[in-house]
Amino acid sequence: MPVIRFVREGRDVECYPGENLREVALREGIELYGLKGRLGNCGGCGQCITCFVDVAGAPAGSLSPRTAVEDQKLLRRPQTWRLACQSLVESSLLVLTRPQSPPADGEDLWATAQASPLPVGPTAWPEPPAPQTEEEVAGEAADGSTATSDEGADELPRER
Repeated sequence: MPVIRFVREGRDVECYPGENLREVALREGIELYGLKGRLGNCGGCGQCITCFVDVAGAPAGSLSPRTAVEDQKLLRRPQTWRLACQSLVESSLLVLTRPQSPPADGEDLWATAQASPLPVGPTAWPEPPAPQTEEEVAGEAADGSTATSDEGADELPRER
């Protein structure tokens, strides 16, 4: 699975190939927004440009190609900046959140983040669990692990 190394936060986060960068960051509690962005972000539509990140040094193909929205909204920004809401993670990469206000020790953070290698990724999606057989379902119902007699509507149908 791809790993996103959030440089400013010093955290590595796994995600599925093709997952949206903004959604991964928010799910993991990574702060993408400054004050203005917290108050007025568009919720991931690519209209407010407050979720931009720097992916300098990211291997080619680690994110989906830039969208037309990104080309328009980030016209006067560095080419390494991306909108997290428009970016799909394909393989492992380094991400600097809130690049408009770089940390005082930004160069040291990048050097430290680049010093340890990231997993190659992506790997395949995890296999779904095997479907249960009728015997397993009946065994669970008999054990009372999935349904109780109080929950008549939730009980499994019985064979006649």
